[in-house]
Amino acid sequence: MTEAWHQHNMRVQYKDTDRMDVVHHGNYITWFEVGRTEWMRHYGIAYNKMEELGLLLPVVDVNVNYKKSAQFDDCVAIFTKAANYSPVRLEFTYEARKISEEDFKHSTGKEKAEPFGELLAKGTTMHMWVNREWKPVRINKTAPDVYAIVQNPK
Repeated sequence: MTEAWHQHNMRVQYKDTDRMDVVHHGNYITWFEVGRTEWMRHYGIAYNKMEELGLLLPVVDVNVNYKKSAQFDDCVAIFTKAANYSPVRLEFTYEARKISEEDFKHSTGKEKAEPFGELLAKGTTMHMWVNREWKPVRINKTAPDVYAIVQNPK
């Protein structure tokens, strides 16, 4: 498994803020989902391709630790990496960080050794591989090519 972080940049949308003029806490979980989807796409496991194979990857646990608030129009990078895996489960770790306008323009969609910028929130999600009937599956047997990517993303 790679130790690299995948970076996906986004700008805080007005709709994501609350009456306190900061990003609503629930949006960080949505941002983690965006980071996870882009991590998977980057490494060749697009969600729509998994679903065509009859595979689903629901969240079974989520954890978020909030550090600082983001505000409308801030430049934010979502750093994502696979933390742990087995043939049945897959855990991701995330960091949402405020970055400069310059970094926003020039650094998305890339691998980084370490996240950079001001830490806003960090967290994890745990997932379980299931089929369309929501029965757990062993990904190493059901889709060994997908499991190979999880083991060694390139």
